[in-house]
Amino acid sequence: MSNLKMLRAASIHIILLAWALNSVSAFASPSAGRSVARPTRSTLPSYHRSIIPKHTTSSSVRMALTFPRGGGIVANAASSPQSLFNFTLLSLALTTIFVKVLQKATAPTIAEQGRVNKPASIRALQTKFLPVFWLLRCADWLQGPYFYEVYASKVFNGVQASMSLVSRLFLTGFASTAVFGPSVGRAADQYGRKKATLAFSLIYAAGALSTKSPFLAVLFLGRVLSGIGTSLLFSAPESWLVGEAQKSGDDPDGKYLGETFGLAYAGDSIVAILAGQMAGMAALRRGSTGPFELSTAILLTGGLLTSLLWKENAASRTDKSESNTIRDAVQVVKKDPKIMLVGIVQSLFEAAMYIFVLQWPPAMAKAISLAYGQAAVPYGAIFSCFMACCLLGSTLFGQLAKMGVTTESFTLGMLSIATIAMSSATWITSSGASAALTGLMAAFFAFEACVGMYFPSIGTLRSKYVPDSHRSVIMNLFGIPLNVLVVSVFLSIQKLGVTGALSISSGALGLATLAMFQLNRTIRK
Repeated sequence: MSNLKMLRAASIHIILLAWALNSVSAFASPSAGRSVARPTRSTLPSYHRSIIPKHTTSSSVRMALTFPRGGGIVANAASSPQSLFNFTLLSLALTTIFVKVLQKATAPTIAEQGRVNKPASIRALQTKFLPVFWLLRCADWLQGPYFYEVYASKVFNGVQASMSLVSRLFLTGFASTAVFGPSVGRAADQYGRKKATLAFSLIYAAGALSTKSPFLAVLFLGRVLSGIGTSLLFSAPESWLVGEAQKSGDDPDGKYLGETFGLAYAGDSIVAILAGQMAGMAALRRGSTGPFELSTAILLTGGLLTSLLWKENAASRTDKSESNTIRDAVQVVKKDPKIMLVGIVQSLFEAAMYIFVLQWPPAMAKAISLAYGQAAVPYGAIFSCFMACCLLGSTLFGQLAKMGVTTESFTLGMLSIATIAMSSATWITSSGASAALTGLMAAFFAFEACVGMYFPSIGTLRSKYVPDSHRSVIMNLFGIPLNVLVVSVFLSIQKLGVTGALSISSGALGLATLAMFQLNRTIRK
């Protein structure tokens, strides 16, 4: 077994075992974690807070009506939201371990054949790419949990920063990604993806450090830099990987590239869980800017590894007269309907995903309040469950790829499931049923598993259909409608509400499914 395989297997099993031990300890100690302040109804934005009903019934009476006493560990798990999601996390962890063990037990010959036949250049490429990718993603994940708190803690002219101001800072990042994305992608293609990845490390670090400033102008500038950095993060490393894989010529059908994407995003789910824990510890020691300081250190480490391990590659040119402009990239997309269809899937699915990111906290809070009364919502445990579902989804992608299922067929099935899951969640949030929590958990977990399948799938599809000559700029062009849709929903959230926003997310997923169906038809023709 290669060192990379051993490292991956050991990491997955160690992390999952840690989840299990953490969950068991939570059951053993009913008071575990209660000393940590958690978000409550009063700390949510007004448009989210309004959907969570006020209860006069005590939480203990409500729980007694909803969940029977006794019954062993399952009933004990349902005694509080924290215990429920700890138990769910343990179940998801054991499920993922079971799938991994089943893969090795049922198809050892396939695994052995893959290890024997995998070219040395592919193994070397994975060893160079994956550590850098995981470090950069970890730096990004670190900044998420304390985004609101770090800006809400600022005081300007003696007045605490309002939710409206924090929202404007949030939207500035999205707007920056939409405005500068195509130009940033063009520069990455023209001057080199390694340089672009190094630029990401520096630009994103500057955006993270801006959170320490007491000046509003610096904070807005930091959000602009973060938006530019996001454009680079989601295009430059992937473009570098695909360019290097195609340059070697050892993976003509893209089989190992799909495997690399599967490894990358399976590891990313683990990295996200670790980043959440690291962010909490950094915040305890350094305050709300602590996670951003730690993110900066990891960004610089990732940049250092990039400079040492990666060779430069820029966009290939089949025609020396071919130029590298945004207009040329648009023309390339127009000439090939397959590129357009892949881009539509990317824009719509990721828009649905970002809308979901903004709406799951109030949706879960309402469902938990209906089931438990005024109980603390364990946002951290819920997020960890989501990441465990993503890991399970990435694992399933890897297994189906080994079984010879085409990425196009797999993605069509995944998008269909995601549409059904989000539509179910939309219906559940609108119904207000007292048993909504179970259904909402199932729908959200199914969608997150689809997210885990999506990223390696879309990476593989882009490597097949998006030409290397304009790869980064085309990826960022399709980021424009994505960001426009997300910002539009965010600005209209007072009218839409959570149910309306999730309805738009469901519609976007349905359209993405139709686009993927059309791509499959086009390929068959």
